Amino acid sequence: MADQDSSQEKTEEPTPRRLEKAREEGQAPRSKELATTLVLVVGALGLLVFGPWMAERMNNIALASFNLERAALFDTRVMSSQLGAAMVEAGVALAPWLVLVLIAAFAGPLSVGGWLFSTKAITPKLDRINPLSGLKRMFSMNSLVELIKAWAKVLVVGTVAFLVLSYYFEDAMALQHKAAKPAMDKTIEIIIWSVIFLCFSTVLIAIADVPWQIYSHTKKLRMSMQEIKDEFKETEGKPEVKSKIRQLQREVAQRRMMADVPDADVVITNPTHYSVALKYSAEAMQAPLLVAKGSDQTALKIREIAKEHNVAQMQAPPLARALYTHAKVGEEIPEGLYVAVAQVLAYIYQMDMFVKGQGPKPDRKPDMPIPRDLRVDPDGSSPQ
Repeated sequence: MADQDSSQEKTEEPTPRRLEKAREEGQAPRSKELATTLVLVVGALGLLVFGPWMAERMNNIALASFNLERAALFDTRVMSSQLGAAMVEAGVALAPWLVLVLIAAFAGPLSVGGWLFSTKAITPKLDRINPLSGLKRMFSMNSLVELIKAWAKVLVVGTVAFLVLSYYFEDAMALQHKAAKPAMDKTIEIIIWSVIFLCFSTVLIAIADVPWQIYSHTKKLRMSMQEIKDEFKETEGKPEVKSKIRQLQREVAQRRMMADVPDADVVITNPTHYSVALKYSAEAMQAPLLVAKGSDQTALKIREIAKEHNVAQMQAPPLARALYTHAKVGEEIPEGLYVAVAQVLAYIYQMDMFVKGQGPKPDRKPDMPIPRDLRVDPDGSSPQ
């Protein structure tokens, strides 16, 4: 019972497949604090860079709008064209800053979690309007963290605001003694730098929020050992299915192998346990090729096919065991068996000539020497 309980505990890191399925469902780590901070910081820096240029263009718009002749004030066509020109000028003035902020608005969410588009994320779900689910979310750990972040933002931004106002307090009080133009320039300078400092103060919250969001997302996707096993079965296939596939693959390979037996030059047998079929062409091959091999029923089948197609057969148990153990179907035989197989092929050739009446009968069967390291005992083991 204890093992069953422990297997259900979500203590394991999510697998790549689990993470992929979560992304398909629209789940990815996101940091709203980072997105907000990036927009604020980029917007503030944009004001610092483009602010003077924007102010000059806006000033030109104001001058053009208020410096009108009396006749133009009563001409609706002039007022319409003046309004259109002012809007175009304002758009040109704000365009660089707006483009910068727009890029920041896209870069913020993409920086954590990357690009993600999923229709499943916007699919209506009943649990979203379930009061019990809503109460559970309200009193969850994530809600507590959001509350702590909200208080932290108030504390950090409030502290920075107090320090900034204290720093510029004397300059602000001195504005009343300056002329309008210098006072306005100084006011703009104070406002811009105050905004920049306040925006940068949210960086501290974003730095703390990004690791938390990644950790929270990973923790939510954690898996139990049983879930990992089930996913493995689903991905890799159940053992019985894989066994069936392997069986079918073996059957296909065996049929292909049996189809090559009629082209063999000789079948060497054990004779009851093993059969190996060899083929050799001096013009096309550097060494004899093993085209088929098998044991028990497969060995009998190889001999039946060889008999049907008049392929020579020869009993040589030590050589048959060595070839079956050390040679692979479709590959050349081991170099250590060259001499033994060459003697067999020569003997088969001489017997074929004798049967055709074109040569003498061989005196005796070949010796077929087998190196010690390639010998195989009848029980299938190599001699020590």
